[in-house]
Amino acid sequence: MKSIKDHCGIFGIFNMPDAARLTYFGLHALQHRGQESCGIVSSSYDSERQRKIMTAVRDFGLVLDVFDDPSLFQRTLKGSAAIGHTRYSTSGSSVNRANIQPFHVRYRDGNLTIAHNGNLSNASTLRRMFSEQGILFQSTSDTELILHLISQSRETNQLDQILDALSQVKGGYALALLTDDSLIAVRDPNGFRPLSIGKIQQPNDNGTQSYCIASETCAFDLIGAEYIRDVEPGEVIIINQESTESGTLHSRRLHRKNPVSQCVFEYIYFSRPDSLIYGEMVDKIRRKFGKQLAHDAPVPRVATEEKAPLVISVPDSSNTATLGFVSECQKLGYRCKYDIGLIRNHYVGRTFIAPGQDSREMRVRCKFNTVDGLLKDRIVVVVDDSIVRGTTAKLLVKMIRDAGAKEVHFRVASPTVISPCFYGMDFPSKDELLSSQFNDVNEIGKWLGVDSLAYLSIQSLKKAVSSAHDSPYGYCDACFTGNYPVPVDTCVSKDAYD
Repeated sequence: MKSIKDHCGIFGIFNMPDAARLTYFGLHALQHRGQESCGIVSSSYDSERQRKIMTAVRDFGLVLDVFDDPSLFQRTLKGSAAIGHTRYSTSGSSVNRANIQPFHVRYRDGNLTIAHNGNLSNASTLRRMFSEQGILFQSTSDTELILHLISQSRETNQLDQILDALSQVKGGYALALLTDDSLIAVRDPNGFRPLSIGKIQQPNDNGTQSYCIASETCAFDLIGAEYIRDVEPGEVIIINQESTESGTLHSRRLHRKNPVSQCVFEYIYFSRPDSLIYGEMVDKIRRKFGKQLAHDAPVPRVATEEKAPLVISVPDSSNTATLGFVSECQKLGYRCKYDIGLIRNHYVGRTFIAPGQDSREMRVRCKFNTVDGLLKDRIVVVVDDSIVRGTTAKLLVKMIRDAGAKEVHFRVASPTVISPCFYGMDFPSKDELLSSQFNDVNEIGKWLGVDSLAYLSIQSLKKAVSSAHDSPYGYCDACFTGNYPVPVDTCVSKDAYD
């Protein structure tokens, strides 16, 4: 499943020399969450102006490309606090430079910078309200709405202004905000999007604490930070000088109207397998998905004299689920062998192929290639993490058949996607979903060109998560069930105004 995109990854750090450089490494670890643009804003004290200033570097492209000049961190991005953002956009927004985050403003109470992962489900209502008030917009992102709500708040304290603004937004969001004196981490009351807190040792070891926040803990691993805990659903964490001296994090709470509904797709696709998400390793959960899939739809049985079915993954997000699937099939008495039958090219950008009639097929062929000698005359079972539109899966099946496979069976380590998401994933509209175009799984299988097709059941998905992680919170599965945990107004995509 390569057509769903999470919107972004966020990282922040406070009270650490060379904060922007560490943010750069944090963003590099989060590059998989957003590959169209990125940015860093750092905070430092200007002795001439005798006040805090914030400087930004933002551009289209990968982290390694945007920050390829080492002098940026000596000349521009100075200071002991910074936040960063990697972004995936939806339709049209890739040409809108104003949408590149983090956003920075200076208003009556000083500097304010924000980085946002997620979607506001009442964005269209808020935007309409501000438009009627004559408010001008600099971007087409719903993140800007939060800044307008903060600036218009009648609260006198900056933190109270932020809390007032957040009380008016709905949907899924994880936020990193940087003020003149604090780094603030926020997770929406439903906990849709993940956000973790880490601690890093200062080089001078002067007894004060340095803290960082990130969408995934793999960012902590790269900079040598220690994972402390997750930001709880509806929690607002304030990291300031007092926090660094006392080692105590200050916390406020947002009002919750609906039950906690953490996005289960973080486990299925978005997060790196080496990350700790919602308190559990992604790798462990994905292996559980694969094992449950083996119970729901194992490899086909073959005669003793035939070669065992070859099981291959669609790299990279389905790799660990495939390992779980193979090991459980073998445990259940099914003959099969795991091997690498698809090779992924990691250096293909989203704009690599020029538009044209064959651009989609060429994009898939530039991204994946088959190991022909391995697949020839074999029964091949392909395991993928999910199917949304199905176009990539259909082309991969064709490539595997062209490589000489005798049979092609497809197994999906998640349930059928039947509904779009409004909480921070770039799902297509319902009409574009593959499941909406066919009556049942058999028809989908015929369209894909496979000998058999099977999905993980929703019951098995829940069983896999609960057996791997005893979490006190529930999960959002609206994309599989159509049951939205938070009401959605006439929701417009974050970039629909481009």
